[in-house]
Amino acid sequence: MTLTPDQMAEIAEARAQSRTTLRATSDGMEKHLYVPHEVLDHGLVRVIDYMGDDAAITQAARVSYGRGTKAVQNDEGLIRYLMRHWHSTPFEMCEVKFHVKLPVFVARQWIRHRTANVNEYSARYSILDREFYIPAPENLAAQSTINNQGRGELLEGEEAARVLDILREDAMKSYDHYEAMLSQDGQKGLARELARMNLPANVYTQWYWKVDLHNLFHFLRLRADAHAQYEIRVYAETMCRIVKDWVPLAYSAFEDYRLGGATLSGKAIEVLKRRLKGEMVTQETSGMSKGEWREFEGVWG
Repeated sequence: MTLTPDQMAEIAEARAQSRTTLRATSDGMEKHLYVPHEVLDHGLVRVIDYMGDDAAITQAARVSYGRGTKAVQNDEGLIRYLMRHWHSTPFEMCEVKFHVKLPVFVARQWIRHRTANVNEYSARYSILDREFYIPAPENLAAQSTINNQGRGELLEGEEAARVLDILREDAMKSYDHYEAMLSQDGQKGLARELARMNLPANVYTQWYWKVDLHNLFHFLRLRADAHAQYEIRVYAETMCRIVKDWVPLAYSAFEDYRLGGATLSGKAIEVLKRRLKGEMVTQETSGMSKGEWREFEGVWG
């Protein structure tokens, strides 16, 4: 990732300012404000603003449930109870606004999460930078033969070099043509909103992405998972580290019950009960499909 001197100066100026406030702040999140966290080759994630902390979650829960939470002795226990029983609205009391720089093909996958407010850099009004995502050799893989959405074995040697050369050449050539089509140097040129259609999906875009903590946890549960595509997973993992500093009690519960937990179907629970009684259960006698059995064995086998 490369930041211009002007961008670095802007970040330094923002971090140099200090304001007195009566609202709740998080010491862990304050250290992340405006700081760019590098992702991929040219990408970044940085926090622009946030609202709330762990206390905001428990405050909202106690307002909602009143005497129903008296048995919970502390904030950590209450937050873990809320997470364990899938209560969502208390977590919606916290919000965060991220500035994210990411490849277009990652953005199109990310935008499927329709529970945030988004404002994206517009190539109708501005000219995109000559920045493209080119995978590192260790992230070049062939198509999986068993998973239509996944990757298989790594490409190596001449084949890896051939693919990387194609990616670089096509990206640079597309951008050269993009620039050539734009109105500049006295030529009439093509409108920016049309010229952008010639750019490849690995060109970088940017957006502001504002989301509440409940929906952020949902995003992270899916995108920080080991099965998620690498290029979006590294963004999610970066955000996990930020959220852990922001709301440590809530993140600990999320890590335990969501990232580290597993959801069992009724059939899976019955299989576990039968196994605990000493019965030998196979896929054929479990009542599960082959796919479900494979996933079950991956966790409990």
